[in-house]
Amino acid sequence: MSTPVPGYDCTMDELMVVTFSRAMANDTRAFNGAVSFIPVSGYLLARRTHAPELVWAASSIAIDADPDEIGDSTLSDSLWGGASMLSNSTFDFWAFAQGARYNTFAFRGAQMDAYGNVNNTVIGPYEAPKVRLPGGGGMADLGAMIPRIYLWSSTHDPRTFVDQLHFRSGMGWGDGGDHRERLGMPGGPQLCITNLCVFDFEPVSKRMRLASLHPEVTAEQVQEATGFEVLMPDGEIPVTAEPTAEELHILRTEVDPTSARLREF
Repeated sequence: MSTPVPGYDCTMDELMVVTFSRAMANDTRAFNGAVSFIPVSGYLLARRTHAPELVWAASSIAIDADPDEIGDSTLSDSLWGGASMLSNSTFDFWAFAQGARYNTFAFRGAQMDAYGNVNNTVIGPYEAPKVRLPGGGGMADLGAMIPRIYLWSSTHDPRTFVDQLHFRSGMGWGDGGDHRERLGMPGGPQLCITNLCVFDFEPVSKRMRLASLHPEVTAEQVQEATGFEVLMPDGEIPVTAEPTAEELHILRTEVDPTSARLREF
């Protein structure tokens, strides 16, 4: 369940969607995976506000879709309404991803580490796990191909943000530093947006660094909720910017009038 944001005229789901949206540039060419209600809402909101040339492939199939509402699944054909074209099959998507026709993707996983690597495969040993998770769903390939990776989680706690992944399903900055570059992979994670804060990645070490705190959240609370050392920025830590009335109106009435995004909370 999402909660009101102290001092802001919005709820946490809305703050996360708007923050994600604002990170999308006009040259974004994005697609989405399963259970990606926050990114899908963010792409649609960005296209209606500051990034009108953003290209979004709904469910990796429907180019520039403009659905009336977001359905029960972000891989459903219910998202395809208003599309300018449909890819012939999912095989077309992989050619576009490999050829850098797409440049933006968003990951969420059961575990994330300090370098933006993601686990959505197993908890415990791979051969005899305590929990078998849904799986990477292409994370291994996409994490290596896509230059702009965004992470998000509506559950910021030490079970999610861990010092050591039990399995690496998706590549972030790897072991940190120049590891990703040495492997010949473009770009890497840009931001991680949670229900407590926003992280960016320190340019040299590539570790998560606190970029902003949501209202009435402290750096100490973020550290207590994180299983690895959180890097702090120089100077005062800003508060995550408040959504505008226009952004909230568009999100609530045009982008996601049925509040499908709440399925993530």
